[in-house]
Amino acid sequence: MSPAAPAQQDQHNEECGMKIGIIGAGNIGGNLTRRLTALGHQVAVANSRGPQSLAELAAETGATAVAATEAARDAELVVVTVPLKAVPQLPADLFAGAAPGFAVVDTGNYYPDRDGRIAELEAGVPSSRWTEQHIGHPVVKAFNGTYAQDLIDRPRPAGAADRLALPVAGDDAAAKQRVRALIEELGFDTVDSGGIADSWRQQPGTPVYGLRAGTPEVTEALAEAVPTS
Repeated sequence: MSPAAPAQQDQHNEECGMKIGIIGAGNIGGNLTRRLTALGHQVAVANSRGPQSLAELAAETGATAVAATEAARDAELVVVTVPLKAVPQLPADLFAGAAPGFAVVDTGNYYPDRDGRIAELEAGVPSSRWTEQHIGHPVVKAFNGTYAQDLIDRPRPAGAADRLALPVAGDDAAAKQRVRALIEELGFDTVDSGGIADSWRQQPGTPVYGLRAGTPEVTEALAEAVPTS
C-alpha cells in the first residue's frame, strides 16, 4: 500500500486535533478539558494530587490523566492554570518533550489573600511576566477573567450578537495567534490586548476583568484600564 498523500496526512492531523497539556484541573482547567476534548483535541491533564485523582474527569471526557511532568509531552499547546502561589513549585522539567514551537497559556491571577504578598507583583510587575520568569518560557495570557461556567454555557457561533470576547496578551505573535484561533474555535471572539508588559490591563480590578461583553466593549475596557501601582 502506498504512503498517505500529504493532503490525507493533513486531514488526519486535523481530525486528531492538537495535542494539548493542561496543568491544573480546577474550574477553568476542568472545563477547558471538557470543551477541548469535545472539539476533538487530544488532552493530557494533570494536577498536584496525581493522575488517580483525575480518574473521574478522564472517564467523563476521554482526556488522559497524567503526572505534571508528563502533561506537556508532545504538546503543541500547554495551559498552566494553577494558583499563582503554586507556580514556583511547578517541576523544573515541566516542558520536557513538548513539541517544537509549543505555546503556553497562562490563566493565572494574583490574589494576595490566597497567594500571600509577592513583592515583585506589589511593585507592579504583571503577574504573567512573573510567571514567565518562574517557568522559563514565554506565555500568552488568556482566560484569566473568564467565568469557568461560561466556557460551557456561553459559546456562540461567529457573528452572533451575544458572542463574548476575551482579551489575549502575549509577546510571541505566532503563539498568540494559535491561542486566539483556539479561543475562537471554543466559541468566543478575541481582542489583542498587547504584549505581556501590557497584560496588567486584564488583571483583577481592571474594567475588563470578568466583563461579559463583545469585542467593542472589551476593547474599550482595556483602553480604560489605569495602573494601580
